[in-house]
Amino acid sequence: MKKKKRETKRRNNAAAVLRWILFTRHYLLQFPLLSAIFAFLLFFAAFSVISPLPPIINQHRSSQLKNGAKTDESTFSTETSPFRVPRSGGRRLWNSMQSKFYYGCSNASDSFQTADLKTNRNRYLLIATSGGLNQQRTGITDGVVAAYILNATLVVPKLDQKSFWNDSSDFAEIFDVDWFISFLSKDVTIIKQLPAKGGKVLTPYRTRAPRKCTPICYLTKVLPVLNKKHVVQLGKFDYRLSNRLSPDLQKLRCRVNYHALKFTDSILEIGKKLVQRMRMKSDHFIALHLRFEPDMLAFSGCYFGGGGKERMELGKIQRRWKSLHASNPDKERRQGKCPLTPEEVGLMLRALGFGSDVHLYVASGEVYGGEATLAPLRALFPNIHSKETLASKRELAPFSSYSSRMAALDFIVCDESDVFSTNNNGNMAKIIAGRRRYFGHKPTIRPNVKKLYKLFTSRHNKTWEEFMSKVRSHQIGFMGEPNELKPGRGEFHENPSSCLCEDSVAKAATGPNPTPQTLPHEGHKNLKENIKRNEASEVTDEHSIENEHGQGATEMDYVDNGNAVQGRSLAGEMLSEEFFSD
Repeated sequence: MKKKKRETKRRNNAAAVLRWILFTRHYLLQFPLLSAIFAFLLFFAAFSVISPLPPIINQHRSSQLKNGAKTDESTFSTETSPFRVPRSGGRRLWNSMQSKFYYGCSNASDSFQTADLKTNRNRYLLIATSGGLNQQRTGITDGVVAAYILNATLVVPKLDQKSFWNDSSDFAEIFDVDWFISFLSKDVTIIKQLPAKGGKVLTPYRTRAPRKCTPICYLTKVLPVLNKKHVVQLGKFDYRLSNRLSPDLQKLRCRVNYHALKFTDSILEIGKKLVQRMRMKSDHFIALHLRFEPDMLAFSGCYFGGGGKERMELGKIQRRWKSLHASNPDKERRQGKCPLTPEEVGLMLRALGFGSDVHLYVASGEVYGGEATLAPLRALFPNIHSKETLASKRELAPFSSYSSRMAALDFIVCDESDVFSTNNNGNMAKIIAGRRRYFGHKPTIRPNVKKLYKLFTSRHNKTWEEFMSKVRSHQIGFMGEPNELKPGRGEFHENPSSCLCEDSVAKAATGPNPTPQTLPHEGHKNLKENIKRNEASEVTDEHSIENEHGQGATEMDYVDNGNAVQGRSLAGEMLSEEFFSD
């Protein structure tokens, strides 16, 4: 009815304009210049009157977003859009029937030589990690394997204290160093510091290993230097070990990552308290790792709809890195290299079956745009929590000035959550995904960003039911189910296939394979076909492995002075690596 009245009013106004034009025509013909000016003004006025009105957007929601207030989910669309998000989520995806048939297995084989038999007492290896907590974790894990390959004594790794993260914590302030040494004592000899000779501490010779260095690479490029210098420190030690290793070396990786690297008691105590407080609020909860910090967004080269203000602010941050190449934001998003916005990841979770009553733990740094950016996510999931809301300032005081210790608290809650999800595919997402596979294949949602991009951009032309069906179809193969990824596919820390075993006896006792419960809709009829299709779209080349599923992957190294340089291995290979690693 209102629309019909508006159309009638526009027709009446147009008719009035035409009558006035005819009435004044005689007088205007006598003054040509005045006639031209007046005609232009009349054309503009007539066009404004008879052109269609733009869609009416709910201004109440706009003001609520600015103030960070809660909004009703029905306002996530314009008046002309059929897209309406219901409050209920339907069936919830807290576990998988298949997961109980798989378990982590990382014991060494009988042929694996022990440290007392193979360690050369005149070789000492030091590694200096780089990046944030989880990137350093990969470096520590691979450093142990490198020491084993080189028959060297490993000195407790040095953590990055100078780069972007600016955290002065050393190894013993984050990890239980005595446990680390004792647990791995049969595999690698580890000492806390270099010994002294002649009253002087040995001085290490500093160099780097090539990116994705194989065991043969270590023996041909690093061992000769180690034999000559006896004490070698490998700098910027991240992703310096190939994914293609023997099963025994892969299992050693798993023993380090999943068993030897244990947080200190003080970190574990607060981390467990956070988990307990989430359990008091709800029987089940989702942990969401939300990478949406200004620095990460600036480096991604993506655009998130903030207009000139966003371009100016993120552009200013981008100028920190002199060699950062200009990128095409639309191309980056089409290729799946942009993180989902808080609203997009919220819509994905709702489409997967989680209702507005579900409790969310958000692991995040400083969110770009603050509460206004989080408001759409909060509208979808009002029960949002974080370490800052669950713990007092006094409890967090020993950690709050140290980014890696704060990240460790988030790591614990994400690891213990019923469902883990992420808006990106950075280092923490990969490390947590691999850990959750190893300890029982707990549901882990990795966004299929390439497929979801098109869906998010066209969602207002769809009904919620159509949108939901598409999301569930695209996410098959990205939900943490067993056998989603073939052995050797993806980064090893994300898919530790050599350390995953199947209980075939228990599986056979259940009869025919039960229907997976991760995506409760008709798409399961074509589960295998969807997984194959998703796998076919992934990168298989070893040199491009870090780009799989991932955002933020570039051909640049992160250096301590904040500049970016071309990332070349010592062997001359150009390899991609993640710059803003968590």
